[in-house]
Amino acid sequence: MTEMTATQNEIKDISLAPLGQERTQWANNQMPVLKLIRERFQKEKPITGIKISACCHVTTETANLAITLQAGGANCVLIASNPLSTQDDVAAHLVKNYGISVFAIKGESTEMYRKHVMNALEHKPNIIIDDGSDVIATLLKEKKDLVSNVIGSTEETTTGLVRLRAMEKDGVLTFPAIAVNDSQTKHMFDNRYGTGQSSLDGILRATNILIAGKVFVVAGYGWCGKGVAHKARGMGARVVVTEIDPIKALEAIMDGFQVVPMSDASKIGDIFITVTGNKFVIDKAHFEQMKDGAIVCNSGHFDLELNLQALSKLAEGKKVIRPFLEEYKLKTGKKIYVLAEGRLVNLGAAEGHPAIVMDMSFANQALAVEHLVKNKGKLKPGVQKLPYEVDQEIASLKLKALEINLDKLTPEQEKYISSWQEGT
Repeated sequence: MTEMTATQNEIKDISLAPLGQERTQWANNQMPVLKLIRERFQKEKPITGIKISACCHVTTETANLAITLQAGGANCVLIASNPLSTQDDVAAHLVKNYGISVFAIKGESTEMYRKHVMNALEHKPNIIIDDGSDVIATLLKEKKDLVSNVIGSTEETTTGLVRLRAMEKDGVLTFPAIAVNDSQTKHMFDNRYGTGQSSLDGILRATNILIAGKVFVVAGYGWCGKGVAHKARGMGARVVVTEIDPIKALEAIMDGFQVVPMSDASKIGDIFITVTGNKFVIDKAHFEQMKDGAIVCNSGHFDLELNLQALSKLAEGKKVIRPFLEEYKLKTGKKIYVLAEGRLVNLGAAEGHPAIVMDMSFANQALAVEHLVKNKGKLKPGVQKLPYEVDQEIASLKLKALEINLDKLTPEQEKYISSWQEGT
């Protein structure tokens, strides 16, 4: 590999690149679908000259996406979507060995994060890959003069899509935004299996507690909540779900979970995790009712899911007990423990989703970028899904990599299923 130097970057330490290279290659071994796409991109160069600004968790999996986009001919800038998830060795690897501009340092301040969002926009991107829609929101509020450069965007998260649809409703989203999170090969696997496993991984790394026998409260029963609830139950926890949606609440009941309001759950829970994407899901009144020793964390999106300002006011002090675990001692003498500063526990205290899951998510991202470029000027402004055929292609490639074969319809079955004339 030829060593290159990015013209602009802000990373912790370029000397970490060798470790980042080894770990990125390890992840690549678990990402066969993205690898196949990269090989095609290398030959066809379908996104040559396209300027991409990506706001993602800077991990080994994201590194392989960035390398794939560069192989397709794109000029990429990468910033961190979360200050605790950045892997500094991976950032160094991308800068040193691929010349990709990276603005990401683990633990960066909110001010630095906002500066990096501006760095991403100063790239004058044609495509924006977003994780939570902060870059798009900043573009529309502060850098409207750059909107004309944008062909479209892609969004990785449920929270980001909520914000994009609000922009669409307000009439300010003037370009197509691909809802990668709505692809079945994304949310059914990444959100459920990825978030489920990695969130429990983060809790265990931060606390080293036994999950079995604990009352485990899951706030939100979307795809992420389902994954967390089922994994926690599988480890022996007594799982309680809180919800605002009657259909999701009913589904949780039918799946065998207890459903109660947070006002009730806060009195009985040992471990709390929010996976909603909304703010103050656990609020002052809930903290006041929690048991001594309750553990609280978030795996939704923003740390606002936990009202930590209110918790700080209730506390007479806080201290770090072990990495990613802070003890808040309340004025009543009760202690509440917060993991990963209230940020994403699966990325702050662990390494995020396994590469084999992110393989499909980032295959969606790469093909979404290609779809936007191929259909420049043809797609309507607003939020839209990738074509179903792309979803099927990704699933087929994944099954092929897993060496799993499917049945095929016989000609007689094809005729039967496509006709209305032949009955039972």
